[in-house]
Amino acid sequence: MENIETQFVEACHKAADAGLLVCSSGNLSWRLDRQHMLVTRTRCWLSEVTPADIAICTIADGTSLNGVRPTVEASFHAGILRNRPDVNVVLHYQSPNATALACCDISHLDFNLTPEIPYYIGPIAHVPFEQPGSIELASAVIAALSEHNLAILQNHGQVVVAADFPHALQNALFFEMACGIILKLGDKAIPLPPTAVADLYNTTKV
Repeated sequence: MENIETQFVEACHKAADAGLLVCSSGNLSWRLDRQHMLVTRTRCWLSEVTPADIAICTIADGTSLNGVRPTVEASFHAGILRNRPDVNVVLHYQSPNATALACCDISHLDFNLTPEIPYYIGPIAHVPFEQPGSIELASAVIAALSEHNLAILQNHGQVVVAADFPHALQNALFFEMACGIILKLGDKAIPLPPTAVADLYNTTKV
């Protein structure tokens, strides 16, 4: 357990060091087993997380078992892990480029600008705005991530899921890069051809 906590703390710091969040804007969960998960404490800064900031919660309903109050988004972390046995890590973050686009109408955007997006992430889900910590937001995020690996939350941020933290971090950074290309080039950005996107999406991942 001590080794897992150490890895979890290091992961929180890496997410912050990568520029994916500001102050207390992000939260992270990590599957322990079929019934339990580690989740960051409410209002903590991931850049400064210590073992004292880690809540041990049930995946069934997000209840804390160790007296540490988890993030208000614990419900959607738990729901995603319940629905996705292939997922062990859920990262909610607010990187600058992706969050800028989360505050815009993205219905017309094609994020498949580099091979990494269709290959590693696949289609991007969009979740309309709901109050942070609300039942409505949790339900919408759980539904969106049931068949996607990354979702944009309108005027809020992003959620990425993966089998492990390195892949979650990688995919968050690949998506941030794609969003940066869109912001820099606008209508001049040329997406990958649809046939290439389909081939990359269906390629066996390594």
